[in-house]
Amino acid sequence: MSPMKNLLYIGNHLQNAQTNVSQSAVLGPLLAQSGYQVRYASDKTNKTARLWDMLWTTLSTRKKTDIVLIDTYSTQNFYYAVLVGYLCRMLNLPYIPILRGGNLPFRLKKSPKLSKKLFKNALVNVSPSLYLKSAFEALGYDNLVYIPNTLTIAKYPFYKKNYDQPRLLWVRSFSEIYNPTLAIQVLVELQQRGYDASLCMVGPDTDGSLSQVKALAKQLKVSVKFTGKLTKSEWNQLSKEYNIFINTTNFDNMPVSVIEAMALGLPVVSTNVGGIPYLIEQGKTGILVPADDDDKMSEAMQLLMNDDRLAENLSQKGRELAAQFDWSRIKNNWEQLFNTIH
Repeated sequence: MSPMKNLLYIGNHLQNAQTNVSQSAVLGPLLAQSGYQVRYASDKTNKTARLWDMLWTTLSTRKKTDIVLIDTYSTQNFYYAVLVGYLCRMLNLPYIPILRGGNLPFRLKKSPKLSKKLFKNALVNVSPSLYLKSAFEALGYDNLVYIPNTLTIAKYPFYKKNYDQPRLLWVRSFSEIYNPTLAIQVLVELQQRGYDASLCMVGPDTDGSLSQVKALAKQLKVSVKFTGKLTKSEWNQLSKEYNIFINTTNFDNMPVSVIEAMALGLPVVSTNVGGIPYLIEQGKTGILVPADDDDKMSEAMQLLMNDDRLAENLSQKGRELAAQFDWSRIKNNWEQLFNTIH
């Protein structure tokens, strides 16, 4: 085995009311627990300050850094990765983009030159989903490895549910790409179908979508519980009160919140977009419906209410699937990758 590497983890390591805990806040400490030295950049809220902190940390720690990990998204934050990657190449620092953005295939086509420089010159690109791995390979990228997102399954107690009425739990950032208004429309549809349905929405507001969702709920005269941002342990505890996890997104990669919901025993009903069908097997580990279709999503909820056996099977199989992402399994993938780097 090679000596433990010194890692610099570049990403949005923000800890504030406007952001959910990022996967880097999960992966980084787990790597540190496994013996790696991990430094981070950046926790700066201001975007310009965050970029400068990323670049300065990369430059100032170059002599004690073996590998730079770069969380890479598809929108504005894509340019952080581009600039850090450019600096790494100037410094002859090996870097590994971790492909986080569910809409990165669009970014590859929109910014082909920048994408090629960033991804082709990487030591390797880590894809947390087979969806993104396939999309990158289809566009000629071959330096990819699949390492899924991870969790510690022991932190997620499995709660057995009853399915008397739809009690929906939504956990995500309030952002337009996650289409939170669909959850309100589904709640209305279920109530119109005669169910005493309820909805709890957990997460911070990132782009003003929360006010739109609240306005829609008020306009449609439905009561919704909004908790704001919760810690993982807080929403894990809250999940005991609910019996279906609703994922409404229009773009997605491999959302940890969905895996966490499965770990907690919540049957998942999700839009069939991005990496979701690579994660969920229709009718076995969850139910997939077309994007932005409140009628089809409500039908799926109704199916679960009418078929306890199906709901319980989805709950059990979802838990089994989530257990496959436990750190005890995923850790070996990272170690094998780092051990190939000399």
